[in-house]
Amino acid sequence: MSLKERDRLSMFSRVRDKRMTLMEAAVSLSLSYRQAKRLWGAYRVLGDAGLVHGLRGRVSNNQVAADSRRESALSLCRRHYDGFGPTLAAERLSADHGLSVDHETPRGWLVGAGLWKPRRDKRRLHRRRERRACFGELVQLDGSDHAWFGDGLGRCCLMVMIDDATGLTLARFFTSETTVSVMEIVRRWMLAHGRPEALYPDRHPRGHLPPQ
Repeated sequence: MSLKERDRLSMFSRVRDKRMTLMEAAVSLSLSYRQAKRLWGAYRVLGDAGLVHGLRGRVSNNQVAADSRRESALSLCRRHYDGFGPTLAAERLSADHGLSVDHETPRGWLVGAGLWKPRRDKRRLHRRRERRACFGELVQLDGSDHAWFGDGLGRCCLMVMIDDATGLTLARFFTSETTVSVMEIVRRWMLAHGRPEALYPDRHPRGHLPPQ
């Protein structure tokens, strides 16, 4: 029994034992007198069972209709649309048999009945590269050309160097990303932190490229 039903049982037991009037029970249960009288009648005839919801344990009409609809769709798919995916099956069920269902509905039906298997996601999963263990093993270099100070003040390039192990960052603004600006930011890094074991730039700097 639910908590509400237990409360009703307790109150109507008191009414039965004449420790409470039916009106008092109705007020305590927040019921109208008419509702309380109907429940009291059911309790007197059926006992505790009269206070339990009549639909409990029974399959609802909506569930029966849904089950029938699913079985009809699966039967048609077995006979006519073996191997069809959910979208195409839904289209044919609607066009040929007047059974209109959203394509997501037969997806679950077909999978559950073993009539269709979803394709595996073949997209390659990229594992994140582990950072280097020690400071200075690898330093990344990148430049970003943008109107950093507003459209009316022109564009400039933010050059950034980041240590892969610790995330330590050095950043400077330059007029543009050129060989000179790259050499300058690298010079500043080396003066502050020493020469890195490896340098990973995003691409060749614009402007003058080193000779091949």
